Amino acid sequence: MKTLLISFKSFIVLVGILFFQMNCGIHSRINYDGQQKSSVFMTGLDVLAENNFLQLRGKRVGLITNQTGLDKNLVQNIDIFIESENVDLKAIFSPEHGLFGSIAAGKKIISGNDSISDIPIVSLYGKTRKPSKSMLKNLDILVFDIQDIGVRSYTYISTMGLAMEAAAGQGLEFMVLDRPNPMGLKKIEGNVLEMQFKSFIGQYPIPYVYGLTCGELAIMINERGWLEAGKCDLRVIKMKNFSREHAYEELGLRWVPTSPHVPIFTTPTYMVATGILGELGVFSNGVGYTTPFMTIAAPWINAEEIAEKMNALNLKGVVFRPLKYKPYYAVHKGDDIGGVQIYVNDRDKADLISIQFYFLQEHHSLYPDKDPFQMATDQQLQMFDKALGTDNIRINFSKTFKVADIQDDLVFGLDDYRNFVSQYHIYD
Repeated sequence: MKTLLISFKSFIVLVGILFFQMNCGIHSRINYDGQQKSSVFMTGLDVLAENNFLQLRGKRVGLITNQTGLDKNLVQNIDIFIESENVDLKAIFSPEHGLFGSIAAGKKIISGNDSISDIPIVSLYGKTRKPSKSMLKNLDILVFDIQDIGVRSYTYISTMGLAMEAAAGQGLEFMVLDRPNPMGLKKIEGNVLEMQFKSFIGQYPIPYVYGLTCGELAIMINERGWLEAGKCDLRVIKMKNFSREHAYEELGLRWVPTSPHVPIFTTPTYMVATGILGELGVFSNGVGYTTPFMTIAAPWINAEEIAEKMNALNLKGVVFRPLKYKPYYAVHKGDDIGGVQIYVNDRDKADLISIQFYFLQEHHSLYPDKDPFQMATDQQLQMFDKALGTDNIRINFSKTFKVADIQDDLVFGLDDYRNFVSQYHIYD
């Protein structure tokens, strides 16, 4: 009986330990030597902190970041850097949307006398988008720690590339604290940007969905000679317990909106499906309503008719719901509009970038007198082309409004990209 009681108590203890681990989100694996090794996911910031910031000791640091630069406990990197005896933080640089991610897209942010603990805050989305020589004069290293979304037209990677350029020109080290790509690392989609359409929403010849982390992209930018000043002294702090197969939702992270219209981690998926079309200023794509990038609508559209036509296409991985709403701001503010809400149920199967062109195709069959390319201004057409990284798609599509006529344009350069991109992978 005593033996049975001991066994029962041991069983209860074991169950308790397992229950504790499950509820704390702890995962572990046993090494062959019998030692347990933690397999909890860690961002580059968490890894750097785990190493007590030894890679930064003795260096004057400039930190490029915003509200997304948080550790696993949602503590801001700036606070962690200031508290560490191994970090001498001299300057803080912020990208588009500002240090707190609260400023609208495209609005310039002028550097003032703002500071945190007497550390100056410098805007990289105002008078200059590339750190100047005077901004870097008291620094030894620039550290980039921003959550990106994996979409070419999102400007944080342009900020990273221009900062790398500045670091190379001034002989500074450059460090990327890597973070996961919410689009995943298996999804590669869209045409490769043609360099004559280079802009701040498209700095490099990569597809619209490029399938890399920021660290991997930085390595590719550096190694392929895309920096005018030559290679920079680059170091990437890799994530821990991460693979190319991981989906963002599997990592146990809590999403922080990367900008005002990217409220949840699935928003980038919908940005690929409607963001380019949004540049025309003709249709609401949900920006200005509660569903940013998840809709396409306008005052003249019959929601039921367009939804029926879109669903009849049987596009892989996506379905459409008729929707009527009134935007609070932005395109068609205060107007009653109709269209579709997009539901991506299988991102891997869906050809996201083509969804907006299929919509234009079906819209043209219903409303041939509403040509969005004629309704848009010249400046809006230029932004549309810059977002696409080419004008071939617009020119060819506007002739017939048939997606079949631009299939080759939508994958321009993709095969070549796939052939070389894997050499810059740092995760299996």
